[in-house]
Order: sequence, then structure tokens, then C-alpha cells
Amino acid sequence: MKCKNCKAIFKPRQFNRKYCIKDECNDLYFEFLKKQAHKKWNKEKKIKKENLQTVQELLKLTQIVFNKWIRSRDKNNPCISCRNPVPKKVNAGHYIASGKSKFLTFHEDNVHLQCEYCNTYLHGNLLDYRINLIEKIGLERVKYLEDNRNKTKKYTREELKEIIKKYKKSI
Repeated sequence: MKCKNCKAIFKPRQFNRKYCIKDECNDLYFEFLKKQAHKKWNKEKKIKKENLQTVQELLKLTQIVFNKWIRSRDKNNPCISCRNPVPKKVNAGHYIASGKSKFLTFHEDNVHLQCEYCNTYLHGNLLDYRINLIEKIGLERVKYLEDNRNKTKKYTREELKEIIKKYKKSI
């Protein structure tokens, strides 16, 4: 077998050995093994870290990913409340506040692009939001949101991971 470094022919003592026993080649071989072990550890660490996340941490991450998706979905639309064309600072504004209805937190009809002024300083500017929302998605779907505003939902880790996966791949 040929050494991967110096190209000298050698007889390997182990079936998967790709370097001869010269000091220079041996050092390269151990560096190679070290890199492999480091890669393996990084993969294991990532899996362990994902498994240690609490539902609250996953909920925050899901909200970030979902809001990013909403901003990319509506990027060329004006603010849903004031109709100002493509504002500089934008938020993903909820029609039914996510604190009031966890059931509608990640519902696509409930969240739209909103300028920071309407969302933060006018507390959602809900009257104009509703008028423009009816125009955008129709009265029937708005009624659905309003009828389900008091529903509660307790998300599981698996549900949150699925939501993250769904919206991450379409950003």
C-alpha cells in the first residue's frame, strides 16, 4: 500500500491505516485521527444540545424563525395597518396577540408584515389591521381567527421542531 503523504510503499499494521510509520507521516496520521474525532464530537454535541432545549427555548426559536418567514413572505407588501409602502423597520405583527392565543401564534393568517410604528407605538393599530386583513384574506378567515382567539394550545417539543423545520426550509 502507498503512503498518503510520502507515497512510499509500506505494509499497514491496521486495515484502515493510510500513512507509513515515518515520523512526519505518523504525525499527519494522528492529526487526521484528531480531526475525525473532533468532527464526531461536534456532531454529538449538536445533537445533545438540541435534545437539552426546553420547550420555552424552542418556543422562542420557533417564534424567531416564523417571524423571519413572515417578513420574507410579505417583503414587497405595505404595512398591513397603515398601508405605508415597504417600511424600513418591519415586524411580524399578530392580529390576535400571541400572548392571548397560543393557538393562533403560528397561524399564517394571523401574522402579517407591519411597520414598527404601528406594531409598537400604536399597539398593532388593530382597527386598520382588521379592515386591511378582511381585504387581504377575506371576512370568513378573519371570523375564524376571531372565533378561535380564546383557544389555548400547549406545544410539544416535537411540534415546535416540526414548525421550525417547515419554515426554515422555505426562508
